[in-house]
Amino acid sequence: MARDASELARRLAQNVEAVCRHYLSNGRRQGRYWLVGDVRNTPGRSMFVRLSGPDSGPGTAGRWTDAASLEHGDLLDVIRGALGLVDFKDVADEARRFLSLPNPPPISSAAARRNPVPQGSLESARRLFAASRPLAGTLAERYLHRRHLTGVAGLASLRFHPSCFYRPEGSAENLSFPALIAAITDLSGAITGVHRTWLDPAGGKAPVDAPRRAMGNLLGHAVRFGAVDDVLAAGEGIETVLSVREILPALPLAAALSSNHLAAMLFPASLRLLYIVRDADPAGDAAVAALTARAEGVGIEPHVLSPQLGDFNNDLCRAGLLALRANLLSQLRPAEVQRFAGHLLPVG
Repeated sequence: MARDASELARRLAQNVEAVCRHYLSNGRRQGRYWLVGDVRNTPGRSMFVRLSGPDSGPGTAGRWTDAASLEHGDLLDVIRGALGLVDFKDVADEARRFLSLPNPPPISSAAARRNPVPQGSLESARRLFAASRPLAGTLAERYLHRRHLTGVAGLASLRFHPSCFYRPEGSAENLSFPALIAAITDLSGAITGVHRTWLDPAGGKAPVDAPRRAMGNLLGHAVRFGAVDDVLAAGEGIETVLSVREILPALPLAAALSSNHLAAMLFPASLRLLYIVRDADPAGDAAVAALTARAEGVGIEPHVLSPQLGDFNNDLCRAGLLALRANLLSQLRPAEVQRFAGHLLPVG
């Protein structure tokens, strides 16, 4: 019986074309892809869902990308978007209905104690992300807006959980706060972990010692915004990387979450140019040096983007959008200015 998000997504992927014909009925098959306007089943061709094919690797069937909005996800996200569902329970119930699977019986507290999900495990991370809701209209979206990050509502890698457990270091006590939840994924788009930013309902981050934590498998992976072809911009923090996205939303981006993980991030096979989004501190400089050496070692051209202040979110919040735009565009190669600057967000 399918009891979790990963199993439901796997079963849906085994019936990927049937899922597309049912939930994305305004689209059509073209070769090894299903083309439609967006995940809400709008007519068009900007969203493409990978169907089974001779070159489809494990786990790729059912993965989709919207080239216009840069959203991406799996077939559970298709069901969520096409039907306008919010709670994961409703998405899972609909997936089981489509697959003709019975709903799971309630799990007793005794059974839960016998079969706990290890805290911090990959399965725990995937369950947390699946139980979270889309960002639009939530406290997490308002928190990002206060950081001057306005183009975030439709990002599939970011979600909101209204009551996420928080355990203080060295304590057995479990607290809970609302949280911004970010999916950490590998190069194929599979979730390997999550990053949590606990929030204060009154504004800002929650009043705890460590309001940001990650769990799962982080090494080599990242929080990703956009599908990578030959160019990628990679940095440390989510808010730093999203600040670059405010200026260049068509540029694929990745947040590795720390300087050490940035230095160790894995490269897509198609990558030819890597923009390294630098944090202006000793740890950031060390990450730039290590990542530059690794990129050059495999024939990828590194190019560093430097903030005027400590990081690009500081630049955005303190110097403003116009100053950030001028600084970023002055550092891009001319070819990338032509390629990505045509999709600039409007300046308010």
